[in-house]
Amino acid sequence: MWGRRKKAEAETPEAPNVLRDAVREARIEAAERSGVVVDLRDAELARLELLNEALEPVFKEIPAGVELFDRGVSRGDVPRLWIDVIAHIEMGRDKRQYRFVQDTRYGRAVLAETYYVAIAPHHDGGRVATAAALQLAASVPNFFIQHVPRPEAAADREMRAAIVSAGLETARDGFLELPRGLGLGIDVNEAALEKYHAA
Repeated sequence: MWGRRKKAEAETPEAPNVLRDAVREARIEAAERSGVVVDLRDAELARLELLNEALEPVFKEIPAGVELFDRGVSRGDVPRLWIDVIAHIEMGRDKRQYRFVQDTRYGRAVLAETYYVAIAPHHDGGRVATAAALQLAASVPNFFIQHVPRPEAAADREMRAAIVSAGLETARDGFLELPRGLGLGIDVNEAALEKYHAA
C-alpha cells in the first residue's frame, strides 16, 4: 500500500486475437461461398428455363380442354420446373442431371432421372461428324453406343477417306478410339474438301 511504487511494468504488445481473426476469415469465406451459391442457383434456373422452352411443343399438343397441367418455373432455394400441382423437375445433386419428382403423401418419389437414360448419338454425316459425336460421347456420363454411318457407294467411301483419315472410323474390339488432337481431334484435308465441295 504505502511505500515505493513498483516500477511501471513494461508495456507488452497486444497478443494477436486468434478467435477474432478466425471469425473474420470465416465471414469472408461465407460471403464468397454465398456468391458461388447464387451463381449455381442462377445456372440451375437457366437450365430449367431452357428445358421449359424445349417442352413447349410437347405441351402444345395437349388438347385445349385438358387442364391437368400447370407448368411454370419457380425460383427459391431449389429452383423447380412444375409440371402440375404435385410433380416437378429439379436439378440433380451434381447439377448436370434432371430429376422428375412427384410429391406423394408418403414423401417425394423420384420418377425418373436423366442420368439413367442411355444416350446413343446418331448422325448421317461424314467423318467430321463422327469425330464430333465421339467427343460428345466421351463427355456424357450415360453414353451407351455410337452410330457410325457406312456408305454403300464406293465414291462416298473414297470421299470420306480423302477428307479425314480412315483410322477414325476403324473399330478395334468393337470400340472406336477417341481422337486426341486439338478441337475435334482430327486433321481435315482441305484440298480434298475443296475437291468434293457441293456446288
